[in-house]
Amino acid sequence: MKPIETIRWDDSTSSIVLIDQTRLPRSYRLVRCRTVDRLVTAIRRLEVRGAPALGIAGAYGVALAAATIRESRFSRFLGKLETAAHTIAKARPTAVNLSWGVNRVLSNLYRCESKAEVRQVALKEAHSLAHEDSQSCHAIGEYGSALIADGTTVLTHCNAGALACLEWGTALGIIRSAVESGKATRVIACETRPLLQGARLTAWELKRDGIAVTVIPDSAAAYLMRTGEIDCVVVGADRITPDVVFNKVGTYMHAVCARAHAIPFYVAAPLSTFDPAHSGSEIIIEERDRDEVAFCDGKTMIPKGVPVRNPAFDATPIDLVNAIVTESGILRPPLDWDAITRTRKVI
Repeated sequence: MKPIETIRWDDSTSSIVLIDQTRLPRSYRLVRCRTVDRLVTAIRRLEVRGAPALGIAGAYGVALAAATIRESRFSRFLGKLETAAHTIAKARPTAVNLSWGVNRVLSNLYRCESKAEVRQVALKEAHSLAHEDSQSCHAIGEYGSALIADGTTVLTHCNAGALACLEWGTALGIIRSAVESGKATRVIACETRPLLQGARLTAWELKRDGIAVTVIPDSAAAYLMRTGEIDCVVVGADRITPDVVFNKVGTYMHAVCARAHAIPFYVAAPLSTFDPAHSGSEIIIEERDRDEVAFCDGKTMIPKGVPVRNPAFDATPIDLVNAIVTESGILRPPLDWDAITRTRKVI
């Protein structure tokens, strides 16, 4: 497998370097974020996206803020740092990893006694978080590959691969691990309207690694389930509450169709994506711009004046999920949320 490094810290310029995912597969371009404002723009534009990658971006974002804030008084420095951290955390409201990454780094800074110490601790914690993400994805891959039999055809939605993490991926990490173990595995990638993360990003990753992949319209998935061309569904997650799994809009319909056709539906996510403190009804579903739906490749698709709904995510009831693959193992509903909460506090 060819390594992909989605996001990294550049010591020489004290900046965050990331792959601009809006340009794939037409071109491969790196974006350098030297300011918090530029990072927030990258997050909102989806130049960087995917729950684990957003957690890393949030963590490095706090380090970036610490490196760039110019304030002589320490108390004011911390105040500005908190403001910057809050801005980063709110850049996208549904994915829990973004605020989790921000808060994990920020919570380690209040014991610091100088700006230099804050900068050092923030960067060290962000590096640790990024390293842990890589380890978690490989562990998810190893556990999840046990669910994939030789010759399996897997349906996936959106992109839960290396581009959504530091590297390797969650849902695609399972597929990569299955292939590495010698299993013949074929992937059917839903195009994932309106921004085509499946067609653009998942297909790009898998083709790059020599893994068999076919792209289909989102609306074709149920038909292929009915004709026996799909053996299981594996998706990622942006937030998991005790009652629902939030993921790219369209995931819910795949779960319903999979249940109707007795096809296993699996979710791959690190424990940092679990949110035991909230129910699904409390979570804001991000609504994105009309133009993402109304235009395609610069061409108008919808008559002017016709309203558009463009939710970025939907919520799949937990009881439609056969298993959730984490870095600690395979969890099957009903979930033991007390154990999950204890484990999350340890990581």
